[in-house]
Amino acid sequence: MRTYVGLVLTVFALMTAACSRSASADQPAASGKTASAEKRYPLTGEVLRVTPEAHSLRVRHDPIKGLMPAMTMDFAVSEADLKLVKVGDRIRGDLVPVPDGDFRLERIFIADKVADDTVADAARRLREDTQERGRKVYREVGEKAPAFALYDQNGRVVQFERYRGKQIMLNFIYTRCPVATMCPAATEKMRATQRLAREAQVKNLELISITLDPAYDTPGILKQYAEGRNIDTSNFTFLTGPEPTIKDLLAQFGVIAEFQGDLINHTLTTLLINEDGKIAHRADGSQWEPKEFVARMHKS
Repeated sequence: MRTYVGLVLTVFALMTAACSRSASADQPAASGKTASAEKRYPLTGEVLRVTPEAHSLRVRHDPIKGLMPAMTMDFAVSEADLKLVKVGDRIRGDLVPVPDGDFRLERIFIADKVADDTVADAARRLREDTQERGRKVYREVGEKAPAFALYDQNGRVVQFERYRGKQIMLNFIYTRCPVATMCPAATEKMRATQRLAREAQVKNLELISITLDPAYDTPGILKQYAEGRNIDTSNFTFLTGPEPTIKDLLAQFGVIAEFQGDLINHTLTTLLINEDGKIAHRADGSQWEPKEFVARMHKS
């Protein structure tokens, strides 16, 4: 019987790659561990204006503890975050002072208490489940997949229950991975599977990519990633959320990711989850073929 410990000792040594987490040109290197030296202030407020040509948002924000009272200001934002929001949205994010005395706004999420409470409650239950499973945390083929709730590339909450009765193809990637044979190849194979499954008339398939790097991969970043690759998101969803949730899912699905400064050493795993929520098939590494997954899918 394969164990999670065995996976650590064998698969990790064979399949890991050091993937740089250096910032892209679009997004400042102010997230995750690289952001620890910067002063950051939580901000909530309402979007009053979106100005794409200036890469800015006008926000009527709430009081920012230790910095300023409630007021209306323009903030520099990334192109990715501009794709996420519209006038009238309530948002939350990190306000970061910049050397010229101005501010930029990063890590933007749509502010929705019900949605945030849903994600937090699911995170708590997943954490409890991971702790209860202990050394048996790794889920074998044939076992039920764990329940979760995360945010998609549009900032909406996605709960695992949403996929009840669907077949799910799931993997873990992150948007800044520069190694062609790792995340970029995994995404292209997911796209190829999506196309082949459609040709084979598999009508109840959902594809999911969960980020390995939630400190950087906000909904806006994931949206930009999908759009930049012309990915059909009608049944292909990119998810992010609290780091503890991501770590628990990695443990339960047997994916290894080690953060070493600005590098992520990680394995690749692709899973097929059937309509009953059970893990039907898994492929470790990058040598699997899309047609093999399609052959295992139920046609309906």
